[in-house]
Amino acid sequence: MSTLGGYDPASGHNAHEAGRPTRIPVPSLLASLLTDHLDPGYAAAAESGRTRAKPAEWTWQILAAVVVAAVFALAWAQAQATAPGVRESQQVLVGSVRAAETNTEDIADRRDRLATEVDAERRSRLEGDTTGRQLLADLDLADSAAAATAVIGPGLTITVTDPGLSRDLTDVSGGRVAGSKQVILDRDLQLVVNSLWVSGAEAISVGGVRVGPNVTIRQAGGGILVDNQPITSPYVILAVGPPRAMQDTFDRSTGLQRLRLLEKSYGVGVAVSAGDGLALPAGSVREINFAKQIGPN
Repeated sequence: MSTLGGYDPASGHNAHEAGRPTRIPVPSLLASLLTDHLDPGYAAAAESGRTRAKPAEWTWQILAAVVVAAVFALAWAQAQATAPGVRESQQVLVGSVRAAETNTEDIADRRDRLATEVDAERRSRLEGDTTGRQLLADLDLADSAAAATAVIGPGLTITVTDPGLSRDLTDVSGGRVAGSKQVILDRDLQLVVNSLWVSGAEAISVGGVRVGPNVTIRQAGGGILVDNQPITSPYVILAVGPPRAMQDTFDRSTGLQRLRLLEKSYGVGVAVSAGDGLALPAGSVREINFAKQIGPN
C-alpha cells in the first residue's frame, strides 16, 4: 500500500509485541503539512496547463518572426525601388552646388577687377594736387584698417592639423563633437587669432581668408567657415608683424596654450614658425549701414 496523506500505514501496529492490542493507524497532520505542499491533483492540473500552453507560445513566436521578416523585406524592396531616384537627386544637387561655386568665383573675380579699375581711376584724379594726395593717404589708412588691401611682410605662420581619422587610432580617443572625429573647433581658431592680435599682429589671414571687420570664424556642422568661406585642415594662420616680438608674446598666450593642450590630449599637429614675405590677400569690404560708438572717444 502506498503512502498518501503523509503517514506510514504500519506506524500504528504493534506487531513486535505479542498479545498487545493493535493500534489503528492515524495519519499525521503535521507530517502531511510539512511534506506535501500541494495536492497531487493540483500538480497534475498545472502540468497539463503547461503542456497545452506550449503550442500557443510557439504559434505566437512564429507569427512574430514572420511579421519581422515581412517588415525587413518591405524595407529592402522600398530601398531598392527608391535608390535610382536618390542617386539622381544627389547628382542634381552636386551639379547645382558646383555651378553655384563657379558662378560665385566668376562674380568675385569680376568684383576684384572692377575694384582695381576704380582704385586706379581714383588715384589718377586725386594725385594731381595736395588736397587729393592727403585724401588718398587717409583712404589708404582706412583701407588698411578695414583689411581691404593685400599685405606682404614678415611675421608668423601657425599651422594646425586636425588628426581626424588617422591610421593609428590609439592617439585619438574621439572628437570633441559628438559623433565626429573633429578636434579643432571654431573657438580654438578664434582664440589663436585674438592672441595674435594681442601679440602685435598688423594683419591676419586664416586658411587664405583675410580677417578684418565683420569677418567671423564659426562652426557649420562638421566644417569651419571664415567669412562664410569653408576651410579645411591643415589650418594655416598667417600673421604679419614684427616676428620676434610677436613670437615672444604668443608663446605665453592662451591661444598657444590651448593648442598645446589639444596636441597633448588629441594628437593635434601644431607648428609655429617665423618668416619673411608672407602674402595676405585683401579682404572683402562690406557696406556699413549702422554703427554705434562703444566707450569714450
